[in-house]
Amino acid sequence: MADEGNVLSNLGSAPNGADNQPVAGVISQYVKDLSVENPKAPDSFNWRGQPEMDVQFNIGANKVSDEVTEVELKITATSKTSEGVAYIVELSYCGLIGMRNMPDEQIHAFTYAEAPRLLFPFARRVIADAVRDAGFAPLLLDPIDFNGLYLQQLAQRRSEEGAQAPAAGEPSGEA
Repeated sequence: MADEGNVLSNLGSAPNGADNQPVAGVISQYVKDLSVENPKAPDSFNWRGQPEMDVQFNIGANKVSDEVTEVELKITATSKTSEGVAYIVELSYCGLIGMRNMPDEQIHAFTYAEAPRLLFPFARRVIADAVRDAGFAPLLLDPIDFNGLYLQQLAQRRSEEGAQAPAAGEPSGEA
């Protein structure tokens, strides 16, 4: 693996001594885990029913150091027909993301919205190739608006927190 410090230093090199500018970027990306199941082969290759696709995804983050975070994009794609499950692909695609001189809210937004947006096209290709290699037509996932989802989840979290707070004039339970 590349020396993370050198890569982040290159990301942060700024002209005119402006070394306190916020900087972020992808240091490296990789498949952390990939599982492909074709449980009904070879029978599933003869099924004629229209497949029903179920695609789930999740974003996780693990701080590696003060300036490096591993962002994990987990995607599970399941194809079912009336005859049964044709295939299941589970992918954990990760990127080491370097961030320096950024406020916490920008770090959070970059980690959960921008980094997944950068990683998704590569994860999408891995899934398409895995499905094709399992003997089916490649699965081309639709683009995902990670920024929109991020903003939606923030709004939902704020409304849940607001619902838990006591209304004006109600006792707060504190003595």
